Parts: sequence; C-alpha cells; structure tokens
Amino acid sequence: MKILVVGGGGREHAIISKLKENKEVTEIFACPGNGGMAKDATLVDIGAKDIEGIVDFAKQNDIDFAVVAPDDPLVLGCVDALEAIGVPCFGPNKDAAIIEGSKIFSKNLMKKYGIPTAQYEVFEDEDSALKYLETAPIPTVIKADGLALGKGVIIAETREQAIDAVKSMMEDKVFGESGSRIVVEEFLEGPEVSVLSFTDGKVVVPMISSQDHKRALDGDKGLNTGGMGTVAPNPYYTDDIAKECMEKIFIPTMNAMNAEGRTFKGCLYFGLMITKDGPKVIEYNCRFGDPETQVVLPLLDSDLLTIMKACRNGNLSEVEVNWKKENACCVVMASKGYPQSYEKGFEITLPEGSKNIFVAGAVIKDGKLLTNGGRVLGVTRTGETLEAAIENAYEAVKTVNFSNAFYRNDIGQRALLALKNN
Repeated sequence: MKILVVGGGGREHAIISKLKENKEVTEIFACPGNGGMAKDATLVDIGAKDIEGIVDFAKQNDIDFAVVAPDDPLVLGCVDALEAIGVPCFGPNKDAAIIEGSKIFSKNLMKKYGIPTAQYEVFEDEDSALKYLETAPIPTVIKADGLALGKGVIIAETREQAIDAVKSMMEDKVFGESGSRIVVEEFLEGPEVSVLSFTDGKVVVPMISSQDHKRALDGDKGLNTGGMGTVAPNPYYTDDIAKECMEKIFIPTMNAMNAEGRTFKGCLYFGLMITKDGPKVIEYNCRFGDPETQVVLPLLDSDLLTIMKACRNGNLSEVEVNWKKENACCVVMASKGYPQSYEKGFEITLPEGSKNIFVAGAVIKDGKLLTNGGRVLGVTRTGETLEAAIENAYEAVKTVNFSNAFYRNDIGQRALLALKNN
C-alpha cells in the first residue's frame, strides 16, 4: 500500500512512525515532510496548502490512502479534493473541519446543543468590541475567529491588555483575515486536559488523555509556544471525569455535527478545562494535536492504519483500539529564542537507531541534518510509571545534540504533583 501523509512537523513524523508498523504499507510519502523524517518516508516538495499539487501527486503515484494531518489543508478542503479523485482519506471534509476553522461556528454550536463551554460574545467590528470591554469581567480571553497557527488566542489579565488584543487583531491584522471577527470569552480556571479521539460520525473512541506545556520556560513562565512537551495520561482526567466528558461533551459534539449536516470523520481533538463546575470545552481541533500526538501514539497498542480506515469507512465500532498500560513523556527541544527570533542551520546529531524522536524543524543539506525551525524535535519515552517515563525522556534528551538547543526541565512535574495529591 502506498500512503500519503500531508504535513511536515513532529506530529506527522509520529503518525508516519506508527503507520510504518503495518506490514501492508510498502511506501509512505510526506508532503512536504522534513529532513528528520527522510529515513521513514519519501519527501515530496509540495506544500501542505498546495491542494492542487497534492491531488496531482496522488493521482500520478497511485496513492492508496491519504492522511491529511494539519488544520490548514483540512479547512481548505484537501480531503474533499482527494476523495473526488478516488483517494480514500483520514481526516474531516471541509464542512466538518469548520469546527476548528471558525471559533464562532464552534462556540455557536456548543451554545445551540448545550455543550459546556465558557460564556462568550462575538464581534465583527472593533468599536462594539471595545465598548463591551469597558465593563467586561477581567481577566478575559480574546480569540481570532479563524486559523492563526495556534497563536490566535490572547489571555488578557488587564483591561488595557484586552483593548490591545482587540486592536492588534481587528485593526493591525496581526492574524490577517482570521482576526476580522473575534470571540471575547469568559476566563475559566482549572487544570487543562487534551483528549484526542477517533470518530467515524457514529461512535467516538477517545485516545489516552494528555497534558501539554505551552509556556516556553520552566515553572510555566515565558511566552506561549506551540507546546514544549507533553505527558500521558493526564492525572486530572479521572474515570469519573472521562465518563462525564463522554456523556456531556464527546457524544453531544458528534451528534451536533451530524444534526448540522457536517458529519465529522477523523481525529476530533477536545481541549478541556476541569473547572469547579465540571469539564468545559476550551477549543476543538479538527486533527491530531502537536505535540500531543507525539506522546499519545507511542502508547497505541493497535494498528493505526486499520483504525484510520475504519473512521473513514464508518465501521469504527468493529475495530479494536487498545492502549499500552504505560505512561509517556515527550520533551520538545527547541532553538534558543523560540517562539520569537532564533538562528537556523545547526547540525543535529541523533543516537544510532533512535526510536520515538520525532523531528519537526529540520532540513538535510550536503548530507547533514540541520535545524530549520523553532521547535526542532520531540523526544518521547515511555515507562511503567509517569516518573519513570519522565526520567527516561530526559535521559534520551542527553543523547541528542545541536547548538543553541533549549528545552524545559520540568515537563510532567505538575502531573506528578497531582498524582501525589490524589
């Protein structure tokens, strides 16, 4: 079987690594991929948003199955375009991908179908948003409606910060047209939980929960990033919370999308906050999270391709989805200066036969693997306990080298504290 994976980051590397375990897979292509995954897939120099180029490549190379991983191509209709030429895909179509493509759509969906989330107001012009902020409760959360590389959310702790956030989105267009409409949302408090799930539109099968670490520096200090590391499972996600989420959030969301004529098939990501009033949805994503994928998929004890086909074909209930009874930790190694400015082009040395080192930002030049991004790679290790997984991950980090590397030293410490207090 020839598989095409659209995307080029650490998430895609983790997906490719898992797909390779299926003996039917003869070749995997990555559009565009990155230098660090060249040993696992054939790199194709076509951007993830070049839908026409991706379709032409799939047609010319007789692709048997495609996995569209990032948000942009999903929202642009990559799955629709590939299915139209007869290539079966894992991932939602354009109509369903709007659950991430428009925060206004997703908030209105939750309101309409009684799915617990933060209270919110929608604004299409700057003046009315600023007027509302004169009396809005502070802190508050300002969100750009559309996709913004995961950066379109600002938590404003003062009224001045809230005003600046609105102006930067609506007036200065820091997120382009994504910020022409905004959501101003109630600030929720509590531990965050990420739950990725497989769904075929008939059943929802949650994956192991995880906990992301967004801040750049130890102690949850510094700027927000795309994620500096993850652990799984998340100790805040107890059996009781999981049951409540299934009844009040997961199944109602799937049913709501069906009722709207937007049946969702693929990976539906639930970003949750466990508040004093119970779990609430902070955000939906229409795809695997990054770096959650890098910590969750190594714990999957079933065949990923079989599950993905079942999501697409509508028979997920007939497929076993099993998980290893282990814990996992992923430590992201980034370029010094990320998420702001940073240098590129430093040689990366990886240990021989390295497994579960998922490369995100790298290129091959003159036979050498060089840094080419802010988040360079994620090192994932498992263990019988969370403590062991964390220890194993940090030991493995020591075997990876590149100049100007930096990483957090406290990934998983909050989770360990939660386990101790439980």
